[in-house]
Amino acid sequence: SPPECPFCGEAAGRELEEHVRERHGHLLGAPGTDTGNGEQLYECPMCSLTCTNIQILEEHVNLHLEEHSFSEGGHIRDLELAQQLQTEEDKWQRSREEKREREEFKKLQRQYGLDNSGGYKQQFLKNMEREVDRGRMQPFEYHKRKADMMESLAFGIDDGKTKTSGVIEALCKYYQNENKDVRRVWLSAGVDHFHSSLGDRGWGCGYRNFQMLLSSLLQNSLYRDCLRDTTLIPSIPKIQSMIEDAWREGFDPHGASHFNNRLHGSKAWIGACEIYSLLTSLRMKCQIIDFHKPTGPTGTHPLLFEWVLHYYSTDNEGGAKVVCTSKPPIYLQHQGHSRTVVGIEEKKNKQLCLLLFDPGCSSQEMQKLLKQNNDGTNLKLLRKFMGSLKEKQYQIVAVDGVLSLEEKAARCRASQVLTSEKIP
Repeated sequence: SPPECPFCGEAAGRELEEHVRERHGHLLGAPGTDTGNGEQLYECPMCSLTCTNIQILEEHVNLHLEEHSFSEGGHIRDLELAQQLQTEEDKWQRSREEKREREEFKKLQRQYGLDNSGGYKQQFLKNMEREVDRGRMQPFEYHKRKADMMESLAFGIDDGKTKTSGVIEALCKYYQNENKDVRRVWLSAGVDHFHSSLGDRGWGCGYRNFQMLLSSLLQNSLYRDCLRDTTLIPSIPKIQSMIEDAWREGFDPHGASHFNNRLHGSKAWIGACEIYSLLTSLRMKCQIIDFHKPTGPTGTHPLLFEWVLHYYSTDNEGGAKVVCTSKPPIYLQHQGHSRTVVGIEEKKNKQLCLLLFDPGCSSQEMQKLLKQNNDGTNLKLLRKFMGSLKEKQYQIVAVDGVLSLEEKAARCRASQVLTSEKIP
């Protein structure tokens, strides 16, 4: 509050000195008591100090007025300083938050391969150079593998060096002789396993699972006619170009914008929507099923297992213990990873167990399943019980037929609005 006048108590603001001189100037010259020697004493109206002459009193009162003025000005300066400090603190906090958001965004870009750090070719060469530096690869092997890789990329064909074939056939034989706890088992049509290589380690699982699915479709006469232009398994950069082609046809414009309509030359992760768009552009009749929340105790997804059982057992309800179906494998996606469902077990206690091909599993491990004396120990690579799949959300892409050109165009239009069905 503004300072009060010491004479009248009125708020005088910053003009206190002017107020005192105009309103109460007569008091400054008012005489006080007589000393008896003919001298007059003058009393300060603010502190009752007595002065011997009017000039001393005036100087004394001026000191009081200056003190009031300084006190008020100091209060204002303290307030301004506090406001300035708060403004600087807010500015610093905003700057720190913006910096954190930029770092988080860059981290996500790196995680999902959208940081322009190069793609399959660059990573392959860089990892081979690192192997040479560490003495794990001889220079002549480096140059040979580089030449093979360049040839593979030039033709757009996977080099097959991460492929394992014959696993489904080996599983069929194993289950025929297994008499312990499996009541029935349904297996997909034949499918090759592909694992990640030096060029796509850490981000290529979606592409590898597409290669697995395509390897099965190419063996099926129903789908082979739609895949005349894709008779061999494409390389990862080629798959990226194929997805870009699907986007250019009009599939999933929202998803395309997430990648700025470009995958080729990047390490971008892909998921169920990109697989759906690519398959549909190839005239594959497929659907995305979204299990968007757990449906069982402790975060489990029993409806996912039941859906897979229904998928494989429909039209395959015979009494045989081992059912080798003509159904293609299923693409299974969750946050951060994807795998391929190649079958499902039903235990004698009615418990269900999915059989999964994981791109993270090496060909050396997968080839153990091909051994004649397979006792089932290595099946732990494939088996996933309900308690093992406890991510918050799963998506699957399942192929079940082919599309006419009219149906393909209709699905293209539909994908611009909605691409998945939620269960439940």
